[in-house]
Amino acid sequence: MSETVMPLGGVRIIDFTQVMLGPCCTQMLGDFGADVIKIERPGAGDLSRSFYGERSEEAMNNAVFASLNRNKRSVTLDTKSEDGRKAALDLIRTADVVVDNFRAGVMDRLGFGYDALSRINPRIICASGTGFGPEGPYAHKGGQDVLAQAMTGVMEKTQDPSIPKSIYPTTLCDYSAGMHLVQGIMAALLMREKTGKGQKVGVSLYDSMIAMQMQEAAQWSKHREVLNWAAMPLTGVFDTTDGAIVIVGAFKTNPLQDICTALEIADLSPEYPTLSDQRANKPFLQETFRVAIAQNTSAYWLERLEAVDLLCAPVRSLGEALEDPQTRINDMLCPVDHPVLGEVTLVGSPVHLSAAPLRVRHLPPRLGEHTEEVMQDLAARLRTEAAE
Repeated sequence: MSETVMPLGGVRIIDFTQVMLGPCCTQMLGDFGADVIKIERPGAGDLSRSFYGERSEEAMNNAVFASLNRNKRSVTLDTKSEDGRKAALDLIRTADVVVDNFRAGVMDRLGFGYDALSRINPRIICASGTGFGPEGPYAHKGGQDVLAQAMTGVMEKTQDPSIPKSIYPTTLCDYSAGMHLVQGIMAALLMREKTGKGQKVGVSLYDSMIAMQMQEAAQWSKHREVLNWAAMPLTGVFDTTDGAIVIVGAFKTNPLQDICTALEIADLSPEYPTLSDQRANKPFLQETFRVAIAQNTSAYWLERLEAVDLLCAPVRSLGEALEDPQTRINDMLCPVDHPVLGEVTLVGSPVHLSAAPLRVRHLPPRLGEHTEEVMQDLAARLRTEAAE
């Protein structure tokens, strides 16, 4: 049986990334078939290996690191030493893409910037994920998900003015920027097929969060009006007798009437017929819904709300979501048996290719696990090139 042809089969990635923005990008490239060689610091490795603050082998192969680093090979190199730097440059000569998520300018200072690398490999694509971009007043700042939330307006918005501003608890900015970096790399690879030349690819946490708010930004720029989808008057999270549900009262001719029907309360739509009326009376409407919904179970209300075709859902924990049959049917669970970590279930790829389904070719690597293998392959390549 022939091996599955993968979209990025034959593409070699030199991966200097760590933590999340870069690793989630290079993991997806690896899932698409690229040969991802992860360059790690001897004795320490990716910062995610220090999640527990320990240096034991078990701690350095923790679930957080594993979640972002399948389908990669780990090579330990001291790139500040002459031998380590030479080995890294030799690897880059054989590569298609170099990826990093350091602060702006770090790769240049290390001697691995695009100008230097394109001289030894004109086809190289240098892809960088930074906090704020390569230039400007914040270029020097360390990039971090929470900072990007704060500085782009994401953290400032809440469902209601009475709710304190808070940190979004999932790494929204890192993942978004990582996926934008995947897009940029794929576009650069396609462009190289046409031109024969590499280029620089850049994304930032800051830009990704600005881009995510494209609707809100256009509304503010044109009308100086804050568009806050979570603050819509007929949308909210409501406690039931055994949990909580969310209702999105939108995309219908008269959602208020339908909500009242489902909640078995008097129709309020004649009194509040327009969106402006509903916004002006949001506290009253939300409290009316809250009192009614608190009288019965989540299942009871979801059945009634769905009967009138209202958008609604139960509020669940991540554990409940992972156990949902839909998660399994969508192939979003990827169980692996790691030699150090043991059995662990990773999240699968959200991109489903019918001709190239996700396959774990490499388990999340132990620190330096593939150094000898990769270096031997590199030496053979160099000998072949010298002979030619």
